[in-house]
Amino acid sequence: MTSDPAWDGFLRGQDLLWTRLPTLWYEGPFLGDGLLGSMVYREPGANRIRFTVQHGRVQDHRPEFGSGWGTCRLPVGHLTLDPVGTITAVDWRLSLWNAELTGTVTTTVGTLTLSALIHDEVFAARVTAAGGEQVTWTFHPEEAVSPRRISEAPPAGYTANPPWTTRTTADGTAQFLQPLTGGGQTATAYRRTGDDLLLSVAHSFPSGTAAEADSLGNLRRAPSYAVLRRRHTGWWHALYRKSFVSFPDQRLQSFHWIQLYKVASAGRAGGPVMATSGPWLEPTPWPAVWWNLNVQLEYWLIQGFNHPELDSLATTVRQNQEQLAANVPAAYRSDSSGIGRSSDMFANRGVGEPGTGAETGDLTWALHNVWLSYRHSMDKALLRDTIYPVLRRAINYYLHFLAPGGDGKLHLPSTLSPEYPVVPPQDTNYDLALIRWGCQTLLDSAELLGIDDELKPRWQEVLARLTPYPVDDNGFMIGADTPYAQSHRHYSHLLMVYPLYLVNWDQPESRDLITKSVAHWHALTGAHRGYSYTGAASMYAMTGDGDTAIAYLRKFFDPSTRFPCRANTHYTEAGPVIETPLSASQSLHDMFCQSWGGVVRVFPAVPSAWADVTLHNFRTQGAFLVSAVRTAGATRFIRVRSLAGEPLKLRHGLSGPLTVLLDDGTPAGTRDLGEGTLAIDLPKGREVLVHSGSRPDLVIAPVAVGDPGPAWGLP
Repeated sequence: MTSDPAWDGFLRGQDLLWTRLPTLWYEGPFLGDGLLGSMVYREPGANRIRFTVQHGRVQDHRPEFGSGWGTCRLPVGHLTLDPVGTITAVDWRLSLWNAELTGTVTTTVGTLTLSALIHDEVFAARVTAAGGEQVTWTFHPEEAVSPRRISEAPPAGYTANPPWTTRTTADGTAQFLQPLTGGGQTATAYRRTGDDLLLSVAHSFPSGTAAEADSLGNLRRAPSYAVLRRRHTGWWHALYRKSFVSFPDQRLQSFHWIQLYKVASAGRAGGPVMATSGPWLEPTPWPAVWWNLNVQLEYWLIQGFNHPELDSLATTVRQNQEQLAANVPAAYRSDSSGIGRSSDMFANRGVGEPGTGAETGDLTWALHNVWLSYRHSMDKALLRDTIYPVLRRAINYYLHFLAPGGDGKLHLPSTLSPEYPVVPPQDTNYDLALIRWGCQTLLDSAELLGIDDELKPRWQEVLARLTPYPVDDNGFMIGADTPYAQSHRHYSHLLMVYPLYLVNWDQPESRDLITKSVAHWHALTGAHRGYSYTGAASMYAMTGDGDTAIAYLRKFFDPSTRFPCRANTHYTEAGPVIETPLSASQSLHDMFCQSWGGVVRVFPAVPSAWADVTLHNFRTQGAFLVSAVRTAGATRFIRVRSLAGEPLKLRHGLSGPLTVLLDDGTPAGTRDLGEGTLAIDLPKGREVLVHSGSRPDLVIAPVAVGDPGPAWGLP
């Protein structure tokens, strides 16, 4: 995998294909650049093709009406390609390598040949006509009102935003301008030159005019489709080359690479945190950012794929620390921070108090994601400037409410385990797990950063005296006096198992508790959703049971389930929700390589049917890049590069005498830690090769497909 043709050929085998015209958003092609997004499908009830035009920064700015209405993402509009004849067929390919849609539309009078992509906030299309066909584009601005109106009426006192206005500039560029009642502006500009159509969306706040100039400026930087395409493909080709994974299940392998394309289309560092639908807004009850599971699951896969440049969650936390402080009740703002269940892109949403049954742990869980970004990069600035100060304040909020009980233990008053319908009277496991993780992380971080924090004794006290997790005969409960007794799609009561790994398989005394907790969670099935299956898959991967892990993951792809993966790999419940397919890729990562607890585990839970697996530059905690090849059910070699000089503990899965060589051919210093784990002295910037037997072939290449499957899309 060292040349463009090799990459092009491999990724071509993962492309999405259409020989039928998609009629729904979750059937069609999708394009994006982290801000601007488009989905392609038939215009409802019409002989047209819709290209949606949505943007991750376009939102309302009236927080008094809440995140569902007052600060929600707002629709922009859509383009339609209007043929002369009746559409009879399509032949489309969404190229992952080029992040470009290409193909033809056949009608009763001729053919339209199209290409489309999005780059630098510009949607670009090139369409040519043959026979009696003509190229006709129309932009349809949409009302700037919450997509939540599909499920409820607007709140009392809510007034509609003003209508769009239109203008044409001196060079013939058409502009649609959307002023907003709460301040700010959305501007859409587009122009046609020959066969090319270029369109850009910009949003400004608090300025009510800046977006107008910004949208025109975006078009000025894009003189033609060809010029934009060269920049665009260069960016995407460099992205893919950063890592590689191949395994023999064709449909799952294709799905996995599509998720990398999807997350890179949906978010970039420096941009806004992903909303529940990403940049592809459709009618939905959830037109905002949801912090009690959605945000967290959206970003896990970027770590193993070696793409820290896609982490817009860390960006959002860093940039909005003042807002996170303002979200807690006024009495606690001097030293505490938090966030409610849903917010806008600026993290604007108040959080309730423990003791009222409020959901209070969502910021702490989101900070675990940012901590994962630190652990995979060992970027001390991220730890010092973002994680430590914000986590300190998030844990402080809990500390105001922890109180000793008659048993001498510290207890937390009533809080909500996200989305479970019964609120425990105290000691909700969701929060107890986050408090434990937060206090230990603060202690470890203070030591690493050389901070003699006055709160260290308090964090140590909490770890020593915090009440144990409530459990019963079925495993972890929701909280005190509250068993897990009805089906629950979230695994909020199991965070200590996954993804926090506070209770884990390396603790023999915890194995029975883990097993019965996960089994009981899935024994009650009525409320399960797609991420219920991906979560279970990752938990079983932690136990090393790859066959059970893949069995649960496959439930997400089973069309007989109530909420399966859709034709274009997107997912919907009552509306689009982007996190579940992305978390399915993380479940695959957890089968291939894990790095929790300071140990890098290579091929820890590969399903027995997958005899061959290849990894290259898989990023792990400790900032290691792992390359490894498994052939005929056995690991052939592992190569690890250290980006930060952290201690390397490698659970290798190799048998027999080992050869452990540095990149200059000299033996590396090692220590056998038992249970197949080797401590290896690996300086920063160096590589180590580990294998048994004779020196293996170190070529990184795709594995042979053992389980063929159809392409995604509508092939």
